Amino acid sequence: MKHIQLFLAFFRVGMLGYGGGPASIPLVHKEVVDKYKWMNDDEFADVLALGNTLPGPIATKMAGYIGYRVAGVLGMINAVLATIVPTIVLMIILLTFLATYKDLPWVSGMSKAVVPIVGVMLASLTWDFFKKSKDTLGWMYALIIVVASIVLIELLNVHPALLIGSLLAYALLKKDKAPDVQQPVERGVGL
Repeated sequence: MKHIQLFLAFFRVGMLGYGGGPASIPLVHKEVVDKYKWMNDDEFADVLALGNTLPGPIATKMAGYIGYRVAGVLGMINAVLATIVPTIVLMIILLTFLATYKDLPWVSGMSKAVVPIVGVMLASLTWDFFKKSKDTLGWMYALIIVVASIVLIELLNVHPALLIGSLLAYALLKKDKAPDVQQPVERGVGL
């Protein structure tokens, strides 16, 4: 049953993920977190962050990891095939169709109309992650990281993988400054 669910989940992502890997991330989130509950939002965010640091298409990396996590090696193969086969078939069909009818106004309009929808899907997912950061970082630190990321990525052309890797390294290496709290000693109990 899990293999059928894996296939259907990533098949839908492959069929509806118009616009490439980033456009399919909200669809993967909907299937994996909301529908099948194979992971929670924090785990999904971790998989997404790590997947963005590795080379290759994000949709197949996420499908491979999630498939492996849900159903082992066969689940990984199943999820990756469900993700790429529809894309291959649709590429052949749609590119043939678009090349043939690209000059018709409704075909051109259809292609242009999808761009804002993908933008809204990505903005919605981004806002959800930003709201969730309030619980772990607080608004101030989250806002500082967002502004610093925009400056580094958009203005200074720093690759996102370097930024994500730096934040992961910082989180792993930082020393938690736990307050020095001494537990009160109960009467009659002492060393």
